[in-house]
Amino acid sequence: MDQVIFQAWGLVVTPWKLIGYLGTFLFAGRWFVQMAATRKHRRVHMPLAFWWMSIIGSLMALSYFVFGKNDSVGILQNAFPALVATYNLLVEYRTRRQHADAPPRSD
Repeated sequence: MDQVIFQAWGLVVTPWKLIGYLGTFLFAGRWFVQMAATRKHRRVHMPLAFWWMSIIGSLMALSYFVFGKNDSVGILQNAFPALVATYNLLVEYRTRRQHADAPPRSD
């Protein structure tokens, strides 16, 4: 995974770097997804895609820093957001399940 795929303008790209770049783009792109959802709903809204992109992007960047670069700063920088996003996603699914199981209200 450390073999050079291509090299241009001083940039050396390996498979691990591609994984790291994709993780970074997913993690950054989640904010555009959140902004689009907020515009659609006309209020602040955090769609499930935001949390999934957070988790997948963090884990991809984390794998780059663990296996490709072995950088403790990058590991810490990506491990905590992955844990928080996973927690938030679990809370969201638990809340949805509770609302689905709740008897209908008769007002």
